[in-house]
Amino acid sequence: MKTILLQKDEYSISNDQSQLDIDAIHNFLSTKAYWSLNIPKEKVEVSIKNSLCFGLYKNSKQIGFARVISDFSTIAYLGDVYILEEHRGKGLSKWLMETIMSFPELQGLRRWILLTGDAHELYRKYGWTDLADSTNWMELHNKNVYSH
Repeated sequence: MKTILLQKDEYSISNDQSQLDIDAIHNFLSTKAYWSLNIPKEKVEVSIKNSLCFGLYKNSKQIGFARVISDFSTIAYLGDVYILEEHRGKGLSKWLMETIMSFPELQGLRRWILLTGDAHELYRKYGWTDLADSTNWMELHNKNVYSH
């Protein structure tokens, strides 16, 4: 898989997993992300290891993240997308999405999926829509899996 490094002023995006700040990602996901509160660090580490990850940095400090789970042929799931609050409103989420959606190994997929509680408008800018027929979808969801 091709490693990228994109630069805009003091910000950068890379898919190099060795650059990811696992502690910073875990801190955000376990304390601020409504979808993964209390997630154990070991779960974050395994999820990163088995995903295509994109880190967003300001002067080498992790300020954002997204990961893609895919077979790189037919389907991709986009998850754990965030930008730290103090860096929002600067177009960084759009830049991150443009980077992910144009990534060479993610072209020509039949389907992309994601779950969001509050960022519908961001994803719509990149062609995402509400489910056309939700009766075709099923899930097995344990929303309390990380509760103690």
